[in-house]
Amino acid sequence: MTDTTQQPFHPPSGFAWPDGKKFAASLTFDVDAEAGALAFDSTFHRRMSLMSHQSYGPTVAVPKLLAMLEHHAIRATFFVPGYTADLYPDMVRAIVDGGHEVAHHGWMHEKTTSLTDAQEAEMLDRGLESLDRVGVRPVGYRAPWWEYNYRTTDMLLERGFAYDSSLLDGDVPYRFTSGESAAGDLVEIPVDWALDDWEQFGFYPEWTGSGLIESPRKALQMWSDEATVAATAGNCFVLTNHPFISGRPTRLSALSQLVEHITSLDGVWFATLQQIAEHSAKTLSDIQIHRRLPDPGPQPGQSGDGHPLGRPNDNL
Repeated sequence: MTDTTQQPFHPPSGFAWPDGKKFAASLTFDVDAEAGALAFDSTFHRRMSLMSHQSYGPTVAVPKLLAMLEHHAIRATFFVPGYTADLYPDMVRAIVDGGHEVAHHGWMHEKTTSLTDAQEAEMLDRGLESLDRVGVRPVGYRAPWWEYNYRTTDMLLERGFAYDSSLLDGDVPYRFTSGESAAGDLVEIPVDWALDDWEQFGFYPEWTGSGLIESPRKALQMWSDEATVAATAGNCFVLTNHPFISGRPTRLSALSQLVEHITSLDGVWFATLQQIAEHSAKTLSDIQIHRRLPDPGPQPGQSGDGHPLGRPNDNL
């Protein structure tokens, strides 16, 4: 079998990692807990079994994940919705006490594409207030569902954020801003749906998932392959996990094996996203601008305004 990591379409990225490191790897955890389900349907609070499925994350899984991370002596980034921080302040403190980063993930894991400007601003501020109550002032943001809006950049800059990790258009970090007159810029640390445990294991009846729950062995192989290629190409490997999903015993075991594989790769820098963002802000000079595409209008065969699935919120 051909070793695809050595093919010419995997050239070194040229990104300058610190201290001679060849690539970066970061474990990130979205601690959605009950917020992830309640944002989908607030009446779900009546469903005791579903709420127990979600509370497994902060009450059972996070302590195990913290122990696993301590065993491997690595630091991770935990994205915590404000509602989760309000429900589980001691969990947030335990994450911080373990030397890990806590970052912003909305207040109730909102569907941001349905929010107005004022509502998104309120979401950000309520999340900040919740984290502030447990002594955390985050510098990082991850949009719920990775649904980052064109207006979000200016909102984050106004609130002193340093980086985002919601977009999917890169293999390494980059700096970006909203326009030539913007007051500053952010570091983007890109993500990828192939590196998200929800797509492998996420399922709950009448809420989410296809009903197919993959084997942890499959996910371990897939993510190990991704990390191996990232090491060869000099990329930034960012894995997104959810404690209520990947804190289950066999998946936690596979995650630990993945860490062992990554640490065995030559030149790895295991870091929090904050550390990666700080390094990127210091070493990158180019600043990108994400410009919104114009509405292409109705396409052949479409009627009306050309939006057969419904027009998204006009405030976006």
